[in-house]
Amino acid sequence: MIGLTEARARVLADCRPAPAAFTPLADALGLVLAEDVEAAEAVPPFPSSAMDGYAVIAADVAGASADRPARLAVVGTLAAGAAPATGVRPGEALRIMTGAPWPPGADAVAIVETTRSVPGARGLVEVLAPAAPGDHIRPAGEDLATGQPVFAAGTLLGPGHLGVLASVGLTGVRAHPAPTVGVLSTGDELVEGGGGLAPGRIRDSNRPTLLALLRRDGFRPVDLGIARDVEDDIRRRINEGTARCDAVLTSGGVSMGEFDFVKKVLDQLGAMNWMQVAIRPAKPFAFGLLAGTPVFGLPGNPVSSMVSYELLARPGLRRLAGHPDSRLVRPATRAVADAALTRHGDERTTYLRVVAEPGPDGRLRVRSAGGQGSNLLWPMALANALAVLPPGPGVPAGGEVDVLLLG
Repeated sequence: MIGLTEARARVLADCRPAPAAFTPLADALGLVLAEDVEAAEAVPPFPSSAMDGYAVIAADVAGASADRPARLAVVGTLAAGAAPATGVRPGEALRIMTGAPWPPGADAVAIVETTRSVPGARGLVEVLAPAAPGDHIRPAGEDLATGQPVFAAGTLLGPGHLGVLASVGLTGVRAHPAPTVGVLSTGDELVEGGGGLAPGRIRDSNRPTLLALLRRDGFRPVDLGIARDVEDDIRRRINEGTARCDAVLTSGGVSMGEFDFVKKVLDQLGAMNWMQVAIRPAKPFAFGLLAGTPVFGLPGNPVSSMVSYELLARPGLRRLAGHPDSRLVRPATRAVADAALTRHGDERTTYLRVVAEPGPDGRLRVRSAGGQGSNLLWPMALANALAVLPPGPGVPAGGEVDVLLLG
């Protein structure tokens, strides 16, 4: 057996980011930025009002109060999107809306809540509270100055990033495309859909699970179907996948059994690295390049398939997507075990399926999600974390444990 770190290193050595391409902002959500971005213009591009109210000269309202209001002549109204038609002189006020460009002469906003109209006197307003110079004025470049660094290469683009990029006038960016990943299940025992099951048949859960994991993680999944335990069928589907996808995931047929035909076909197609990884579950794992396309051979047990994806395939796919090394692997978080977490007495690191929730003291606490067999998918679905138990006695109740938060 080899350690997880070595197995992962073998994967990452052959997974390289896809070349960057210009991508419209509308299509860039979830992609990784391939170059640094600077602001080509200031945001906001001009000083503006932060509140509805009146643009005034602060000295005119310095002593204003409800008992002794400052009375000013209203010289117009300025809405957002309009250019100032007039300035403000001593004794005057300009009705102004949030976001409107700042008029010359004024130096403060008297917010609308501190003003009142003058009964019987149109064109006048009373200000009931003082305003200091600069009150409620947004300066040009308050968010971003021209030439300021905005986002660095390697940034994972979320909704807020796209809004910022649009605000500096960009219609698209150079980003690494999300890899297209084919998913193939194998086995004569597998069926899909409803209806009755013939003796010895089971429904395929690995393919729907892996396709969903790929969608969750921002990749583009391609369903390659179920291959029967026939070498020609397996070969045809794998060749189809490597021809149209940036990577391929197979599940099943990578162990040492007599009917593990995936292993035989992959060896015929290219140089595969067959590994027994010192982890539980998900010990058998295969990886290699077929015609330059990374192929991940995941074990067939449902939980093993998911854990193998999380620990080995996902980091490789994230590298294909352009993520920096610091984001390839889920970080470990320290948690407290509500009850004892036990493990087998072997030399493999065990990844227990657990539920992680904040405790009353604010610390993260974990408990088992249920049965830990590699064939038990329901507890894996209930889990939101994997507790990492290295070789040893396990973790007693109240003990600390590293967890990998999923999702």
